[in-house]
Amino acid sequence: MSDTHDILCIGSVLWDVIGRAPVHMRQGSDVAGRITRIPGGVAMNIAMTLSRFSLKPSLLSSIGRDSQGHELVEACEELGVQTRFVYRSEDLPTDRYMAVEGANGLIAAIADAHSLEAAGSKILRPLMDGTLGSEEAPYDGFIALDGNLTHSLLEKIATSPAFAKADLRVAPASPGKAERLSPFLKHERAVLYVNLEEAGLLCQTEFDSSEAAAAGLLERGAQRALVTDGGKSASDATHDGILTRQPPAVLVTRVTGAGDTFMAAHIAAEKSGADRDDALARALHAAASYVSGGNPK
Repeated sequence: MSDTHDILCIGSVLWDVIGRAPVHMRQGSDVAGRITRIPGGVAMNIAMTLSRFSLKPSLLSSIGRDSQGHELVEACEELGVQTRFVYRSEDLPTDRYMAVEGANGLIAAIADAHSLEAAGSKILRPLMDGTLGSEEAPYDGFIALDGNLTHSLLEKIATSPAFAKADLRVAPASPGKAERLSPFLKHERAVLYVNLEEAGLLCQTEFDSSEAAAAGLLERGAQRALVTDGGKSASDATHDGILTRQPPAVLVTRVTGAGDTFMAAHIAAEKSGADRDDALARALHAAASYVSGGNPK
């Protein structure tokens, strides 16, 4: 099906309900701000950014057949993200994510992705039944995979012959789910995208820089790892060496989705033929544009 899409994005697709205030906040703050509802979820955030780079992403996820689900599917298609392979459940509601952000960053967030977890391996059917691939004829394109799936399902993906030829780009959904990615630490075709905290959780230690964290992931068996550290640095590590760059200095106006934007921009850059250093620079520029309130390009 390479004529209909450029990359598969597997994971959470839901409604993001984000409250943002222009002032510093703490626990118990009650301030004026803006509340928005937009398509979100790690897989969807990656897909939307890929679409902005003129790629054609297609989703593998679970979306309910409720009113919110119908609205979400329509919104995805309008954003250039294909939903034809999405599992549409009759009895599972559409997932949601709620976050509160202040001028000092993310204050709190709750991810209600229980329907995705309940759907389980049903979301992978197109890669198993011959629609996109099978164990006998594995899918050989790009796959962006997020850690909102259950640990058992991620283990299945890491070991299934159906994924043996894919270019797997893997990211956790949050630090709390970082350890779910452990099946991919020694995967020959997986590229890990994590932040400093997530790298520490995977390696069961703490790191003081993206370079040290990237090196630590290689020592744990990773073939390639990209580690970000907010506005400080980002590193791309392979056994050929570690590249480290500083992101552009910008005024931060939003943070939710920044890591997904970095990952998508990096994939788009490499898919267009950029080398490691150029791809890292492009990804950092796109993430900086995003957190400052612009559209990543």
